[in-house]
Amino acid sequence: MILDFLFIIIGIALVLWGADKFTDGASALARRMHVPPIVIGLTVVAMGTSAPELCVSLASALKGAPGMAVGNIVGSNIFNTLAIVGCAALVAPIAIGRGTVKKDIPFAVTASVALAVLTLSDGRLSRIDAIVLLAGFAGFMTYTLRLARQGHKEAANTGSQESEPELHGVWKSIGLILLGLACLIVGSDIFVTYASDVARELGVSDAVVGLTIVACGTSLPELATSVVAARKGESALAIGNAIGSNVFNILLILGLTGTVCPMDLGGITWIDMAVLLGSILLLWLFSYTKLRVERWEGGTLLAVFLAYMTWLVITA
Repeated sequence: MILDFLFIIIGIALVLWGADKFTDGASALARRMHVPPIVIGLTVVAMGTSAPELCVSLASALKGAPGMAVGNIVGSNIFNTLAIVGCAALVAPIAIGRGTVKKDIPFAVTASVALAVLTLSDGRLSRIDAIVLLAGFAGFMTYTLRLARQGHKEAANTGSQESEPELHGVWKSIGLILLGLACLIVGSDIFVTYASDVARELGVSDAVVGLTIVACGTSLPELATSVVAARKGESALAIGNAIGSNVFNILLILGLTGTVCPMDLGGITWIDMAVLLGSILLLWLFSYTKLRVERWEGGTLLAVFLAYMTWLVITA
């Protein structure tokens, strides 16, 4: 089992490093093609940070471990909302913009409700269910990009300019994209294979492994980004990163995974879905009161996460 955990760590490292290189290469190539920076941030970079969840969930579904595929997304979203926002708020209280309270968090709530309704009714994510999720993602991106372009035009009219990062050459950018994709694919395969072995050796379901080890591992980029952003006083980035990832995970990743490979929930219960929905509602409540997440509220979020993880381990 020690060897299994070693390979799991290697798989996580490959996936995270591959996602970083893929994002670097794709962002540089998009800038070479004169794509606006705000569009790159909302598409290439956002999808790049969600690439670990996508590759691991897709690999899990194709390898016959649907519980790990769905558990990865449900667990990642719970980790994002409770652990990441909780840790970030403990580092520094997070100021919440009105747009986040009125648009972003409600959209994450809607996505969570849609996932629960579509899957718990028959215990599976069908291809039709997945297409519904993808349609929701298309609507979310259309609306978000429209708002982003308006903000970009207003910034341009006021004369504010974003610093242009150093660009890679075209061939180097393509090389980074290919290298990143290779690491994502290989790392995901290693990760899922040995995580499944650990589940069998421990006598627990793939769903529990997906909700714990896999979810926490694939959410490390969001954790690092949000905590660093909180330390630097970038409150909007700290919470926007976590909430945006939740929407991407449900609508895009499960939408794509379910379209390619319809699957049963594989051990994900109504309790897990209730924690998923309850966590985002709790964050919404904390955000709505004073447009801030205070340190004690961050501690509460983190305590709820630890209680849920403890319950999973005990019941496993």
